[in-house]
Amino acid sequence: MDESNKGSCLCGAVRLTVTGPLRGVVYCHCTQCRKQSGHFYAATSVADGELEIEGSEHITWYAASDFARRGFCSRCGSLLFWKAHSEPDISIMAGLFDDPDALAGSCHIFVGQKPGHYEINDGLPQYERSSPGVAVAED
Repeated sequence: MDESNKGSCLCGAVRLTVTGPLRGVVYCHCTQCRKQSGHFYAATSVADGELEIEGSEHITWYAASDFARRGFCSRCGSLLFWKAHSEPDISIMAGLFDDPDALAGSCHIFVGQKPGHYEINDGLPQYERSSPGVAVAED
């Protein structure tokens, strides 16, 4: 998925345009992601310079660890971003895009922290912690 993909939070206060290629969707089952979202995260990512944001004054950033912060809409509460402090990319929640069907799943991470009330049976690679090339916080 590339070339000017657009999306927004639930209330529309935060709008985004991505002008570069997006990574495949990574499904994160870690405890932090589950506690913030109520289930698991589904996020893609893009280089910082290929993301344009309108309504950034409505983004609240939460320092979830010394490694990364999480952004959400201060008006409607929509989860928006996960950003490692020292990385050149930003993770974007897959459900924000106006055309999420253009995205494709790539893998599951932190499957060792997945609770037992659901199964992963989509055939995508599963990693106990992280997959190669995906930045994650040190526990």
